[in-house]
Amino acid sequence: MNLDEILKQDKLTRDDLVYLMNLKEEDDLEKLYNKAYQLKAEHIGQKVFYRGLIEFSNLCVKNCNYCGIRKDNNKVDRFTMTEEEILDRAKWAYENKYGSLVLQAGERSDKEFVDFVDNLIKKIKEMSNNELGITLSLGEQSKETYQRWYDSGAHRYLLRIESSNEKLYNSLHPNDHDFKGRLECLAEMKEIGYQVGTGVMIGFPGQSIEDLVDDLIFFKENDIDMVGMGPYVLHEDTPTAKKVENNELLKTRNLNWGLKMVAVLRLLMKDINIAATTALQALNPVGREMALKAGANILMPIITHRKYRTDYQLYENKPCIDEEASDCKNCLAARVATVGDEIVYGEWGDSPHYFKRTAKK
Repeated sequence: MNLDEILKQDKLTRDDLVYLMNLKEEDDLEKLYNKAYQLKAEHIGQKVFYRGLIEFSNLCVKNCNYCGIRKDNNKVDRFTMTEEEILDRAKWAYENKYGSLVLQAGERSDKEFVDFVDNLIKKIKEMSNNELGITLSLGEQSKETYQRWYDSGAHRYLLRIESSNEKLYNSLHPNDHDFKGRLECLAEMKEIGYQVGTGVMIGFPGQSIEDLVDDLIFFKENDIDMVGMGPYVLHEDTPTAKKVENNELLKTRNLNWGLKMVAVLRLLMKDINIAATTALQALNPVGREMALKAGANILMPIITHRKYRTDYQLYENKPCIDEEASDCKNCLAARVATVGDEIVYGEWGDSPHYFKRTAKK
């Protein structure tokens, strides 16, 4: 098998994907990343779109084994931002020409929460004259809730699968989680009309390169519009962290795997949105720039009120938690400039793949 030949192919086999994910030589990796960046430039443009991230609550009913805000972690100070605080952050994003927001929180599905989010969506749309795009990342909900939020103005939804391998998925979650239920949620979102986003955790204990290749194939087979996937970074107050034997080795490997996953996914799905996730920067100060050079095109700068940021840590060493939103904006602009990409302000930056997918119907 020859790398140059594989990179010329339009369609990649599973064996091709395994080969690419196993690349180790610096020259080979540079070829892979350059090809992925070239495809991004051709199909998306040398553009980066912002999603202002508001992490508005760390209350969570779930107890995921890897997550720092899991229900049973009693070392976390719990918070929920008020409607006024969230709208203040949304207004900041609008005034600074961020095209879109992500509303993210710990998982809840009670009526009070569903109503709260619905009201927020409507008020953000009204405040911004319908100019701010809204992505939700609020976990598993009923189809009725997804529909209600969509009707109120949200148009993208990110629900990570964490692993497409059911056995591995179960290793990350307690028994009250249902792998098939998660898949049904993704199908329901697609049926409603959302731009559907998912993603996986890369390099958690028990996972292999072959598993990651199957994750890539899962994205392709499910015609996903956008992907937010990041390297596993441990949080010491979680069960999964206890399975890690050498954290320094894990960090090095997971950064490597994370960048390869971005690049190989760009080869596999040329016109989707791929996020350069914050977890990459947790492993390397320029991790997000490296992901942009490897084919990513979305950045999610945190615009949560600074006083809440330290209490929303799904993993350790999360960057930017001691910065103001304006600091983050200026910092990211300088970072993107080093890559040679252009930040597109005031646009939603929707996935081209979504429009092609829905045009087929």
